[in-house]
Amino acid sequence: MAEKVVTMGEIMLRLSTPGFSRFVQTQQFDVNYGGGEANVAVALSNYGFESYFISKLPKHEIGQAALNSLRRFGVKTDFIVRGGDRVGIYFLETGASQRASKVIYDRTNSAVTTLNKDELDWDNIFKSVNWFHWTGITPALGETALDALIAACDSAKTNGAIISADLNFRAKLWSPQKAQSIMIPLMDYVDVCIANEEDAEKSLGFKAGKTNVEHGELDESGYFEMAKTLKDRFNFKTVAITLRESYSASRNGWSALLVDDKDCKIPYRSKRYDIQIVDRVGGGDSFASGLIYGLMKKNSTKEALEFAVAASCLKQTIPGDFNLVSIDEVDKLSKGSGSGRVER
Repeated sequence: MAEKVVTMGEIMLRLSTPGFSRFVQTQQFDVNYGGGEANVAVALSNYGFESYFISKLPKHEIGQAALNSLRRFGVKTDFIVRGGDRVGIYFLETGASQRASKVIYDRTNSAVTTLNKDELDWDNIFKSVNWFHWTGITPALGETALDALIAACDSAKTNGAIISADLNFRAKLWSPQKAQSIMIPLMDYVDVCIANEEDAEKSLGFKAGKTNVEHGELDESGYFEMAKTLKDRFNFKTVAITLRESYSASRNGWSALLVDDKDCKIPYRSKRYDIQIVDRVGGGDSFASGLIYGLMKKNSTKEALEFAVAASCLKQTIPGDFNLVSIDEVDKLSKGSGSGRVER
C-alpha cells in the first residue's frame, strides 16, 4: 500500500509572460497553477505516494480549473473545501542574464484565507498518514489560515505523522518580526526543517555568516554552523539548507546541506549543479518533495539529500510550478549522468 502524505496551503493561478517578454510589452499570458504545498503534493504523487492536498477553492470555473490541475497529476482533492470568492493570482515575468525575474501578487482575500478549522474533520484526514508538509506561506495568510494550520499540526502529531516545514519567508506577506512571533512557536511541531539563508534569518532569526548569495559567495562553514544551531535550538530531527549561488537570472549554482542524528551527524553537503535556468519557480518545493521521498525511501539521509538536490535541479529546467520528473530521471542524475544528451 502506498504511503499517505498530506500537504496544506494555497494553490494559485499563475499568469506568466511568454518567453522572456516583459509585463509592459506582453499582449497575453501563459496560464499555469501552482503554490508551495500544491507543488509538493504533485511531485509526491508523481513519486508514487497517495498524495492529498488541503485547501479551499471557490465553486466557480477558475476554482474548478485549479482543482483539475491537481487531479491531472493524481493528487487527491478530497480535503479541498469549496467556497470563498476568488483564487489567488500571481504574475510572473521571467528574467534572463542580468535582468531578474519579477513576481506581482494579487492574492488578498483569496478563498484559502477563509478556511475555517471547523470545516474539516482533522482526525479523519490524518488517520494513517505517514507525513504532513506545510510552508511558512500558509500561516502568513492570516489568523484563520493559521488556526487551521495549527489544527492540522495537532492532528498530524497526535496521529504519529512526521511533520516537515519549509520556512518560505515572503516579505510581501509579513515582516520578519511578525514571522518570528508566529513561526518560532510553530517549530514545536516540526521534525524536518527546510530553509535557505533568508528563510532562516527572517523566519527564525538565525543568519549564516560571511555569505553573499547574490555574488555567488558561500561560506560553507557558516551554513554548517547555522544548520547545527537550528537543529539544537528547536530539537529538529533533520535540518536541510538549500544553497543557491546566483551568478545571473539564467545561471545558478545549486546544492544543499543536511544535518541529522543518523548518517549526517556532521553536516553533509551535496553534489553541486551548475544550472542553466528555464524556470526557477518551484525549485525549493521540488527540493522539499525530493527530500520527503528520499527520507522515506532511500537507504541513507545522504542519498535522500542527493535525490532532493537532483530533483530540484531538474525542476528548474521545466516551465511551470510543478516538477514533472520521474524517480528514474532523478536517480540517473544523482548518480552522475548530467550530460543532457538525447536519450534514444
